[in-house]
Amino acid sequence: MTLHAVSPLSRLHLDIDRRVDAIRAAHSDWPCGKGCDDCCRRLAGVPRLTAGEWALLRSGLEALDASRLREIRQRIAALGDAPAAPLTCPMLDRESGACPVYAQRPVACRTYGFYVQRDLGLYCSDIEASAARGVLADVIWGNQDAIDRALAVDGEARSLSEWFAHWHGSP
Repeated sequence: MTLHAVSPLSRLHLDIDRRVDAIRAAHSDWPCGKGCDDCCRRLAGVPRLTAGEWALLRSGLEALDASRLREIRQRIAALGDAPAAPLTCPMLDRESGACPVYAQRPVACRTYGFYVQRDLGLYCSDIEASAARGVLADVIWGNQDAIDRALAVDGEARSLSEWFAHWHGSP
């Protein structure tokens, strides 16, 4: 039997998935899921990814058909240097509201709605409204600061636009 080392990013994904699965199991009406893309359509800025996150995302992008990848490249190029918020994620399929690289999505996408940084305004307003009504009093929220500390060891962080600009496949 061969044991494979689990990367810190993979371990972090597993930890996040466990918390998300537990919250969803306890709340069958949880709004985050297929069909909800509000957070993807209201980004505060261009996402930042670590080197490890970019490597994973790039593998998902490389698996897309050429026309879909070209569309994503055009959307990223259109963001420019200082886009006005809110932004729509350039990877979002705007027709279906689905993410074509869902399995390779960055940590920020995996944690949104389940982890919070209230002082930075990083929480879902729909979920926050439910919490304010007491509907989610039993939810144990994840600590986004702890996630950020764990992610900090995953390599240099750059904006999605910067990673794309340095990718050999970019125009």
